[in-house]
Amino acid sequence: MSQDVLSDQQRYLAQLLEAIQRCAWFLQQSRNKINWPIEGEWLAEHKKDVTLFETLAAINERFAKLQDSIASAMRHSALLAGESTDSFLKVLALFEKQGVVNATSDWQRCRAIRNITAHDYSTDYAQIAEHFNLLNELADILLVTSQRLLAWSAEQLQIFPASQDFTTKFDTIFL
Repeated sequence: MSQDVLSDQQRYLAQLLEAIQRCAWFLQQSRNKINWPIEGEWLAEHKKDVTLFETLAAINERFAKLQDSIASAMRHSALLAGESTDSFLKVLALFEKQGVVNATSDWQRCRAIRNITAHDYSTDYAQIAEHFNLLNELADILLVTSQRLLAWSAEQLQIFPASQDFTTKFDTIFL
């Protein structure tokens, strides 16, 4: 165990920032495989298309992983900045004030759709299409939030992703 707890915490945040870049890039790559918006009728016609449904499953998973990674990094960043982290609403309020999150309600919408994703087993293709169209729309909120959080961490804490492995790929999302 390292003697320098602060260095360990900074290194951990750097790893979270790298994970955010990776999650964001993979989410965007999966989104790029679909012609948005999708229609329920079209989805029903392709209901046995394994590649399509693997891509949709990947979008579900990557959306959730990105949001979870951002949440962990926001909480950890707030802690390193000496801010209150006893409730995630306080963390969200901090990052809303800092311009990282546009609005707490946006974050909560993303969280709600992420939770529905984990527990909804509908076979109504119109509902499934509506769900994925919303997920696609809300993914933009997470991507922008991830970009802003990385910039904030660099500016405020001088902490950058642990490696540059995904930096160039991550940056291409926003071109």
